[in-house]
Amino acid sequence: MNNYKNLKIWQEAIEVALEVYQTTKSFPKEELYGLTSQLRRAAISIPSNISEGACRNNEGEFRQFLGVANGSSGEVDTQLIMAFRLGYITEETYNQYLIRIERIQKMNYNLQTRLSESMAAKKPKTQDSRPKTTTK
Repeated sequence: MNNYKNLKIWQEAIEVALEVYQTTKSFPKEELYGLTSQLRRAAISIPSNISEGACRNNEGEFRQFLGVANGSSGEVDTQLIMAFRLGYITEETYNQYLIRIERIQKMNYNLQTRLSESMAAKKPKTQDSRPKTTTK
């Protein structure tokens, strides 16, 4: 699968990452190398890992990168909780992000499930080579 730009999960993740950049512009300057940097890196990691995985050689590798993207979405959520608790974003802003992050996580889970099913369908069926025994 190469055309990651057509994936709704990638499109949504790009939008969230862009919004994180806008949101963090208003964070205090002392957070530039702390929470601002961490949040931006985690947000960018989501679509980056989706696209990298989609460009890999097989579904197994793609699933692995989706797992990393899902981990990054958890990082973003955690860092947004910190931003909210520190007063850098409002509760409303946090809740809007949370809805979008949860949507990305659900899409990620569904895509991983479809890839697993596709991999299982492609796996050759092996026959049991053990001799059959009958019991009387």
